[in-house]
Amino acid sequence: MIRKLYRLWPDHGILLRLGALHAILAVLQGLLLGLLVPILRALLQIEPDFQAAAPWLIAGTIGLIAYWILTIIATPVGFSASMDLAAGLRHHLMNYVSTLPLGWFTDTNKARLARAVTADSGNVAHLAVVIGAPAIVSMLVPLTIIGVVWLIDWRVALVFLVIIPIALITLRRAGRIASESDIELEEAAAEIAGRAIELGQAQTVLRAAGQGRSGSARMREALDEHRASYRRGLRRSMIPDLTYTAVVLGGFVGILALTVQQLLSGSLTFTDTLVVLVLAVRFLEPLGNLIELIGALRAMENAVVRIQSILDTPTLPMAVNASNALNQASIEFEDVTFSYGGTPALRNVSFQCRPGSTTALVGPSGSGKTTVIRLIARFFDTDTGNVRVGGIDVRKLDPAVLLNDIAIVFQEVYLFDSTIEENLRLARPDASREQLERAACAARLDEVIERLPEGWNTRVGEGGSRLSGGERQRVSIARAFLKQSRIVLIDEAASALDPENERAVSEAIGRLARDRGRTVIVIAHRPATLAAADQVIALEAGKVAEAGRPMELRQTNGIFARLYSQYERARNWHIARHSDQNT
Repeated sequence: MIRKLYRLWPDHGILLRLGALHAILAVLQGLLLGLLVPILRALLQIEPDFQAAAPWLIAGTIGLIAYWILTIIATPVGFSASMDLAAGLRHHLMNYVSTLPLGWFTDTNKARLARAVTADSGNVAHLAVVIGAPAIVSMLVPLTIIGVVWLIDWRVALVFLVIIPIALITLRRAGRIASESDIELEEAAAEIAGRAIELGQAQTVLRAAGQGRSGSARMREALDEHRASYRRGLRRSMIPDLTYTAVVLGGFVGILALTVQQLLSGSLTFTDTLVVLVLAVRFLEPLGNLIELIGALRAMENAVVRIQSILDTPTLPMAVNASNALNQASIEFEDVTFSYGGTPALRNVSFQCRPGSTTALVGPSGSGKTTVIRLIARFFDTDTGNVRVGGIDVRKLDPAVLLNDIAIVFQEVYLFDSTIEENLRLARPDASREQLERAACAARLDEVIERLPEGWNTRVGEGGSRLSGGERQRVSIARAFLKQSRIVLIDEAASALDPENERAVSEAIGRLARDRGRTVIVIAHRPATLAAADQVIALEAGKVAEAGRPMELRQTNGIFARLYSQYERARNWHIARHSDQNT
């Protein structure tokens, strides 16, 4: 555990200082108990020798004062260390994940990261202080007492010494079961959290079904499973806990029997026997406390493992002499094959995009369009083949340089719970008001801002929940205009929007594409966007089925022609339906 904690934190100094402070307190406590030997030997005589006891009493007084001062110091130091450890670990985690490939940030991994940054980091830091100190005391005090008893009678000290490994073996089994129970309980608690979120999101459905108060069956099942997991954990830990307690009590009986035997045989005086029995009680008390700490220690270990599993995630390889500049904005795929672990998403894909050109990617769902976007931005590295930007393999580019020259408009847009202006400034923090307004106008975001009550200062809500899907897309496209990147990647930005927003977003995309200073790759389905493209690449089953100019491909009766006809029919149907609704 100590090794895991030491490996986890970037700043080892806090742990070392805190551990050293509690180690000194534990050893000092054991030595103060050891002073009972010379003090009681001097005082428990027929004629007490106060002169002989005086130096030891003075030393004990000084030791007690030192112990008291250190204890007072340890409390605020512990609280401060807990906060510093939590903050340091959270910064370390955030700095590390910023180096991970963007493809790592799946829904599952984002949930793992959120838990690690919030609950796990705080719990580990808190438990490292609150549980770590008693754990150190529970080990070092008994060891110090063994040394003191050895000076009295080595045979009794051997009994003390034998108890420790037997107790630790028993404790290890109890700890393993506690760890397994904690993992099971955490999984059940995570299920409850998920169902609780679901309960809040599905209130309209539940109330319509008359289950607003009782909740869904899945929620009730999750609660029942959590309760059952807790009971299973208690039942499983009962025998190991009782076994450990029996070992500690058995050790005391063994010490008592041997000490009495040594007293009766004359090997120990009455004074030394009394001291040994007092030390035996103080020896076994912290060992007995370990069984109460083991659950918390295992919970801390599980949290450490969860955090460390994120820190052990390999980053994308960084070239030793990575290029730190892009001379131009061409894009090239050369015989690229890539899979997410199963069937390849792309197979032997090759194409080129000239600087300043617009390329439309088309194809049925699952054909590999989004994967192309992700590989250009280096969310992942290819299995085979090369992806070049500006004539340079993306693996040989500084990631910061690559992403600085790329703007991405995702299908699902996430906005921070701040104002529209602050969300735009993420792309360019030093932008002037004029630049912000030009970007908003180009993305037709100005229309949205004008009808909002607080204009630019309107808060968008968590994830942009106060804006519609089309309005969020306009913010995202405005970011792309504001960033002024030479490469813009657009992932089906106008899909699943109402006709008005689809038209506005498509016009904004068209403005991006008309700027010959930008190389645009757009996953498109709107005929107007496809017609404006310099070239179309049609993907099917992860392969390039067709490539060429839009008008040429429409005459071939191939996959693009079929998809184009489907897009036009769908567009006309939506327009007709919208007209009927308005009339």
